[in-house]
Amino acid sequence: MPPETPIAAPLPPVWATFRRFLPYLWPADAPALRRRVAIAMMLVALAKAVTLIMPFAYKGAIDRMAPGLEPAAGLAIALVVAYAGARFAGVLFDNLRNAVFENVGQEAGRRLSDDVFVHLHRLSLRFHLDRRTGAVTKIVERGTKSIDTMLYFLLFNIAPTVIELVAVCVIFLVKFGPGLVGATLAMVAAYIWFTRTVTEWRNQLRRDMVDMDTSAVAHAVDSLLNFETVKYFGAEEREAQRYGAAMRRYARAAVKSENSLAWLNIGQSLITNLMMAGAMAYTVWGWSSGRFTTGDVVLVNTLLSQLFRPLDLLGMVYRTIRQGLIDMEAMYTLIDTPTEVADAPGARALAVAGGAVRFDQVRFGYDPEREILHGVSFAVPAGGTLAIVGPSGAGKSTIARILFRFYDIASGAVTIDGQDIAGVTQQSLRAAIGIVPQDMVLFNDTIGYNIAYGREGATQAQIEAAARAAQIHDFILGLPQGYDTRVGERGLKLSGGEKQRVAIARTLLKDPPVLVLDEATSALDSRTETEIQTVLRDISRKRTTLVVAHRLSTIVDADEIIVLDQGRIVERGRHADLVRADGLYATMWARQAAERDAPPADVRVEDMFEVAQPAP
Repeated sequence: MPPETPIAAPLPPVWATFRRFLPYLWPADAPALRRRVAIAMMLVALAKAVTLIMPFAYKGAIDRMAPGLEPAAGLAIALVVAYAGARFAGVLFDNLRNAVFENVGQEAGRRLSDDVFVHLHRLSLRFHLDRRTGAVTKIVERGTKSIDTMLYFLLFNIAPTVIELVAVCVIFLVKFGPGLVGATLAMVAAYIWFTRTVTEWRNQLRRDMVDMDTSAVAHAVDSLLNFETVKYFGAEEREAQRYGAAMRRYARAAVKSENSLAWLNIGQSLITNLMMAGAMAYTVWGWSSGRFTTGDVVLVNTLLSQLFRPLDLLGMVYRTIRQGLIDMEAMYTLIDTPTEVADAPGARALAVAGGAVRFDQVRFGYDPEREILHGVSFAVPAGGTLAIVGPSGAGKSTIARILFRFYDIASGAVTIDGQDIAGVTQQSLRAAIGIVPQDMVLFNDTIGYNIAYGREGATQAQIEAAARAAQIHDFILGLPQGYDTRVGERGLKLSGGEKQRVAIARTLLKDPPVLVLDEATSALDSRTETEIQTVLRDISRKRTTLVVAHRLSTIVDADEIIVLDQGRIVERGRHADLVRADGLYATMWARQAAERDAPPADVRVEDMFEVAQPAP
């Protein structure tokens, strides 16, 4: 498993990270995007050429304005106009470049987002149970945003700046000698060294700030997803204090990061202004001795000013790229997380004939040091119904998760129609199994969408037929927007029974050959439960069914009942046989019968809770 806060891990080698996202810039399967990149780079070259021409036009205009050259005023005006035109051309080429490249950047971000999203869905249930959704989404958001920014700066800032630096050095060497070239290179080297050194220091501050931001967002999302629990226990103030403490830690880290930026800007400005002062002093001295013209003074000033602009941005670019590497590192940590449950090489699609299910000496534990199932074996013939009962924590729901292959077992085998589920594709396996879970989680969309999720491309008539079978069609029609009614986050606008019936309708629409009912009627009232049980019994006759039940009255007609206790099958048989055996099942049956027959008036709060009595 990846660490909880991968952002704090050491930075990967820069070039290794670049190699990972360059394929998104130059995709092999998208020649149109490659052409856009090539056109954008041509526009970059044109813009830079125009930028380098502008100072010479400016110099020529100034030289024509010297005393005694008044008849050349027309030429000076023409050079000024050319200078203005070159400035406009530079802006034009830059914006055309942005327009051409925008599609490339967006497509790169989209492809990366798709890859991360697909990989997250491939990861095991264990990964998602161990990670906070808010933290994961924040990592993915930062990482995908950083790739577009890094592509833009690498292509349109760093590369043009290097070209311009080489051109300026050549111009200085030809017109002003090697001294000015050496001073320029020394200034650039000092600037880069200072920027890199201070930025490395700021990176640690950035890591701390990002870590605190992720923690605050994770706390907020976790709290809002569980707002009902917060209200049950009157913990609003406690949650506010938790969130406030996280935000205070983030604010302190952000202040340190922003203050360090001020020192970086001061140092960079000092280096560039010292270079400007020295270069201008040198050219003014040359002008005074007749070596240089007035236009040469302007030429040096203009060339250095144009070079300083991208250099000033270079500091920000370097910081952005390094910070982007931090964000992308966290995202690549997610991408590099190995898939715990993967299809075997050459896995074939599951071929379901009757849907016979068999567990053979299955051993499993969520933690290797704590085994949950100890050699569980049972068989459900095609079209048969097996009920699984037992105390809480006995491993009943674990069997359903193993059948779906959310986890791989430690030993033994699970087969459907004689095919080991470890050797077939997960997609075909899960397509053959339907489940009505105990915890019904719905998408924050319409009721119609949630029911239709059971079968892609389902028609409205099929959706309504499934809703009728689940006894929820009339309820939906009574809503103001009918099937277009939104159910809210995790379906919280519906009651537990309504959510459960939506889940049943969704599974009925899927129409799988193997059906798992995991406490499928636990949230229903007695009348609705009786109606739903009739429906479930009807559909169970057509398919292999595993029923995980707490209320034993719902599984008395099962073909076989197995009783789990601490991960082992302690009893098995039909309902009547198990009751006569006077074992754990009979004890559970008697207890539930007594609870069912007890008059409501006799139920007191004191009987529902164990209350410690003070010693006499």
